[in-house]
Amino acid sequence: MQREHSKTYHFATRLFPKAVRRHVYALYAFMRYADELVDNPGPLTLDEQHRALDEFEAETYRAVEGEAVLNPVLRAYAETVRECGIENRDIRAFLASMKMDTHVFRYRTFRDLEGYTYGSAAVVGLMMCRVVGARDERARPHAEALGTAMQLTNFLRDIGEDWKRGRIYIPQQDMKRFGYAETDLKAGTVDDRFRELIRFESERARSLYAVADAGMKYIPEGRRYPVAVSRALYSRILALIEERDFDVFSGRARTSVAQKFAIAGACATREPQTILARVRETKPGRSG
Repeated sequence: MQREHSKTYHFATRLFPKAVRRHVYALYAFMRYADELVDNPGPLTLDEQHRALDEFEAETYRAVEGEAVLNPVLRAYAETVRECGIENRDIRAFLASMKMDTHVFRYRTFRDLEGYTYGSAAVVGLMMCRVVGARDERARPHAEALGTAMQLTNFLRDIGEDWKRGRIYIPQQDMKRFGYAETDLKAGTVDDRFRELIRFESERARSLYAVADAGMKYIPEGRRYPVAVSRALYSRILALIEERDFDVFSGRARTSVAQKFAIAGACATREPQTILARVRETKPGRSG
């Protein structure tokens, strides 16, 4: 599922030791499954999507409690929850945000949007803390910042796709500030108003990436490198949007394979000790 839907994240995930990698795959599959219920629901109405998420949530808790369930995604995820100590409150927050997509389609202010991104992104960072073994509570705000920064990056990259689904994740207050209306968004207008709006939103994401960077030290060295690569790849998308002259309507801003390897190499050069720790964890007899 990850390889099919998120080539950027899949590239970074493959850099984790095997024991960690399987949990990252399970975590991603769980979230993607829920996301698909609202992003690609087929003939389901909004009410039916909400009910499907309610059923999915109930089945999730049954799986976590050890009950046998049919959904293979939930079987894998439940094992990850138990082995890594993922908290039920974070699962609830994530699914609550997924349900918001069935009845909330606009956000007046960034504070309003944060109510959504806490569950859709910040708690993802908290779950990843458990998966990679970052147990220090001081890591929490940095993990939340990284999850949110990556989510905001996705919002900017996917503006056109989200519009087609009837959703706008750019705060209405910000659009009004730059004089950019929904009719402009519908027309796919890229002008100075739009460029300034996206620059403004990009800087908000970059400030969160900076907060995340300050917390990398809480991640065990053998697991830090893939997180750093993922952070660098996603933040690079912001630069690619600028290089496309902010045209996010005619196609997705994507990193090429060459760019992915270049960024991974640069991250390795900056923190060679993380690579050495990764190598030690993959020696024969270990679970790398």
